[in-house]
Amino acid sequence: MVTSRDVARLAGVSQPTVSRALSDHPRVSEATKARVREAAKALGYAPNAIGRALSTGRSTRIGLVVTDLENQFYTHLVAPLHRELEELGHELVLITESASSASLAERVAAYGLAAVVLSTTTTDSIQPARLRDRGVPFVYLNRTAASIDADSVTVDPEPGLRALLEDAIARGHRRFGAVFGPRNTSTGELREQVARTVLDEHGLQLAHRDVLHGPFDFATGHAGMTTLLDGGDPPTLVLFGNDVVALGGLNAAVERGVAVPGVVSVAGFDDLPTSGWALVRLSTVAYDLDAVAREAARLVVARLEEPGSEFRHVVHPTRYVARATIGPPRS
Repeated sequence: MVTSRDVARLAGVSQPTVSRALSDHPRVSEATKARVREAAKALGYAPNAIGRALSTGRSTRIGLVVTDLENQFYTHLVAPLHRELEELGHELVLITESASSASLAERVAAYGLAAVVLSTTTTDSIQPARLRDRGVPFVYLNRTAASIDADSVTVDPEPGLRALLEDAIARGHRRFGAVFGPRNTSTGELREQVARTVLDEHGLQLAHRDVLHGPFDFATGHAGMTTLLDGGDPPTLVLFGNDVVALGGLNAAVERGVAVPGVVSVAGFDDLPTSGWALVRLSTVAYDLDAVAREAARLVVARLEEPGSEFRHVVHPTRYVARATIGPPRS
């Protein structure tokens, strides 16, 4: 394996000079930088980001924390986040978090990360406090934890959910059900709160028997819709915590031969690309996911450049996208 020693030998410089030249250190002459880069290219040498961070005291690596790599929501975050960070001179490192994994703060240190984007934070998570205590900058993306303040980019579910529910009410729906996300997530809590508020304004409510909770995944939607349909008298419209959960609900309905929207209407949240497919045509609440991801990248880089600045909280609006899964209630 080619090392920085090999590059130093070919370029006729010291090993520390190789590290400084490849990190564009201002105290290295342009002629030396050019010679080192030519030697590195000739040998096919790629500098180790962790080693460079240790030697220079600076890292350009930003971690994105996710829990479920199979969840479409997170896969659609990665590309715009990566592109924006790259344009800002940083690189993205994907970190999967599970109950069995080491402390996030410990892994951040081990990977030589400069900062972290938290996209799976729960309201009771201890990770934000641990990152803060270790002096690791971080930004909340989509979710927040009220106990620890930090830069954040979130979406306001109220405009989109209000338009969706008022459209459903205008079509004649009076009995609503829901399969919301986990109770310990800010997104799950806020979406449920908004839905209940809008329905209450119209003299309607979500009955206890018609409301379920679970992780933001396909299995939750499938199990939730199955439970509601097997109850014998399902709601005429089921609101799902996000599009991935809604897709699980749609599949459960299809497996049972239950027509959507003929027998039960279905609504999601996020407007993932799959939701617009001709085979799906899911009615949902949309926002600019690409813009949200890019904003998170800008916030985390700004935090690195201005560590003492006031926290910024950016909120993106939502809108209702009416497609084929909401129709008049069954007679």
